[in-house]
Amino acid sequence: MITVLFFAQLKEELGCDKLELDMPDGATVNDIYLTLQQHEAHWQQIFKDTLMLCAVNQNMADFETVVHAGDEVAFFPPVTGG
Repeated sequence: MITVLFFAQLKEELGCDKLELDMPDGATVNDIYLTLQQHEAHWQQIFKDTLMLCAVNQNMADFETVVHAGDEVAFFPPVTGG
């Protein structure tokens, strides 16, 4: 099982802050991203329209990062500040 976390505006738009997914061995962050697009009808548009960063086990990652059972994957929009 992989824990997927959502932060900031993404969490608000999805109406969810956490989800548990059972992914096959060798799955990547991109595989999770594509799976999430199919989770609920409105999620596909949110994931297509939102620029996202990701982290695996609290370390910045890219969409080609391989994940394993027990990992924590977080998605969040880019942060700007001033």
